[in-house]
Amino acid sequence: MATSRDDTKLTFRKFEDGDHKWDSWSKQIFEGDHSHKCPTYVHRTPPCQGSCPSGEDIRGWLDIVRGIELPPEGVSMQEYAFRRSTDANPFPAMMGRVCPAPCQDGCNRNDVEDFVGINAVEQYIGDSAFKGGFKFAGVPAATGKKVAIIGGGPAGMSAAYHLRRRGIGSTIFEDHAELGGMMRYGIPGYRIPREELDREIERIVEMGDIEVRTSTRVGKDVSVEQLEKDYDAVLWALGCWTGRGLPLEGWNETPNCVSAVQFLEQFNKGEMKYTANKIVCVGGGDTSIDVVSVSRRIGTLKDYKENPEDAVNSVIKHGDINLADRVPCANVTLTALFPRDQMTAAEHEVNDALKEGVNILNEVMPVEIIRNDAGRATALKLVDCKWENNAPVKVEGGKEYIVEADLIVSAIGQGGEMSGLEAYANERKLMDADKYYQVPGRPGHFVAGDIVRPHLLTTAIGQASIAAESIEHYLKNEDQKKRPKVDKHHFSLLDKMKEAGLEPAPYTVGETRGSDSEKFAIHNYEDRSKNEIISSDKLFLGHFKYTPRVLREEDVPTADQVLNHFAERTIGYTDEQAVEEAKRCMSCGMCFECDNCVIYCPQDAVYRVKKDEHTTGRYVATDYAKCIGCHICSDVCPTGYIDMALGE
Repeated sequence: MATSRDDTKLTFRKFEDGDHKWDSWSKQIFEGDHSHKCPTYVHRTPPCQGSCPSGEDIRGWLDIVRGIELPPEGVSMQEYAFRRSTDANPFPAMMGRVCPAPCQDGCNRNDVEDFVGINAVEQYIGDSAFKGGFKFAGVPAATGKKVAIIGGGPAGMSAAYHLRRRGIGSTIFEDHAELGGMMRYGIPGYRIPREELDREIERIVEMGDIEVRTSTRVGKDVSVEQLEKDYDAVLWALGCWTGRGLPLEGWNETPNCVSAVQFLEQFNKGEMKYTANKIVCVGGGDTSIDVVSVSRRIGTLKDYKENPEDAVNSVIKHGDINLADRVPCANVTLTALFPRDQMTAAEHEVNDALKEGVNILNEVMPVEIIRNDAGRATALKLVDCKWENNAPVKVEGGKEYIVEADLIVSAIGQGGEMSGLEAYANERKLMDADKYYQVPGRPGHFVAGDIVRPHLLTTAIGQASIAAESIEHYLKNEDQKKRPKVDKHHFSLLDKMKEAGLEPAPYTVGETRGSDSEKFAIHNYEDRSKNEIISSDKLFLGHFKYTPRVLREEDVPTADQVLNHFAERTIGYTDEQAVEEAKRCMSCGMCFECDNCVIYCPQDAVYRVKKDEHTTGRYVATDYAKCIGCHICSDVCPTGYIDMALGE
């Protein structure tokens, strides 16, 4: 008689947990040449991409530049790399120059000798697009839906780009005279060439159905209520245009104490062409480096008599000047809470500032603004400090410093400027966002960029990409989809096979066991890229030889040369240099066709696929009738692409 079964209580298993591990050295030596598992090919996300706030397929475009992944017929390597790079980020020329590159900190090559110069190759891709006149191809027809984007900086422009790739038009409302946001008004031209910035912005607008309204402030020139009537959704990408003052008594009342945001904006507008004789900037990040580097370049005047804050606050605007009238500032000092190797500014930016004649005081904190009888700052008092409980603390018995100053600049953070939009601001004068970058409690309103949380340009670009996807779901009345654990722009093997004419056949065979002899599926392949980032312990690092990084050349003036020196600082790669540096990429989590698995397989079970079936990620396959599960292929795979995980 048949009886019922409770499968939750069944205990028999052919293999228990841990049975794949040998319990003695003798077994490991004499029986370790076989197992009950066969190789399968597993795609994971490399840590460079996992560390990139924009989520760029960095490994992908490095493999294209080096010649591993081949472009379609009629497309150059440079254009194909540009297409892959801009799938996530439409500003490769800008990000390749100024992004502090958290991707390079995450690079597994750091465990061999030194990271891959990802920024340098990205600049090469962006410069190649500029020289080659590349445009965004394959723009879909407009759906008729339109979004109001408030802010034309990196977040707003990225949103317009990603929305248009989904067929959604937009109008960009920008309160400055030109688009670009902090890329234009916060970063000097010797770091971001304006000609290339203009082209990367134009390339987005050229996609069509993107209207631009500059010198227009929402909340003043146009109401939010009008936007809600005229558009299907609203994206807030305001940026942060107010600087935090130093937390010292009298900061707000002292006229010659200003923010780095104001200082750099007036310089980048061309309305401040010289400054005071003695400058002190408190910070330690890239913005503070820009302040002191600009000060060294514009210098002061021989007969300087004005109040320096008047130029910073737009009270006066500098006209044309005779460069011969400019002289170097007597003293330009940067102070930071942390040791030099822990400053948030990029290491090469710090080194460049030192070469240019900037004085840097590390591990010091400001404690007092010293003022004269007129209430103007004449110096800044600082003391030695250390970092405790997430705050700087004075070192008992430490030194005290008095740094004379005609202008004190604060570069310790930024905030939102929400006048006219107070109903949308939180207590920090920023805007709230959920994980889909929706504004809580305001259907149809989305937000991205610094106004959510001041951070990197690449962070704003990545947030705008997710917001664009969320807006598309909203406009289609779809539920927001769960975001993947590794929320990036992943390489798709299926898309690559379609591009190469190797698309799997339709599924028509009905029920079947296994797919090794079928064409309807990508056999023995698993995509874990949305869930796993591959670490260096999964790689065969012994495969990689010591290969020094190909360094970009830089035009960094000395202290004697820096005055009036506005030439671009970073000199990009040649074609040969870009290829050489890209070859240093270890292609973590994806086959780069080294042949190790084919060469070392003792059973000739691993073989190269036929040339007419070959594409990236499909270079080798396994004959499972020959495989004995010896795991040598997995052991010698440099990229960690092979797992012993298939079958028994």
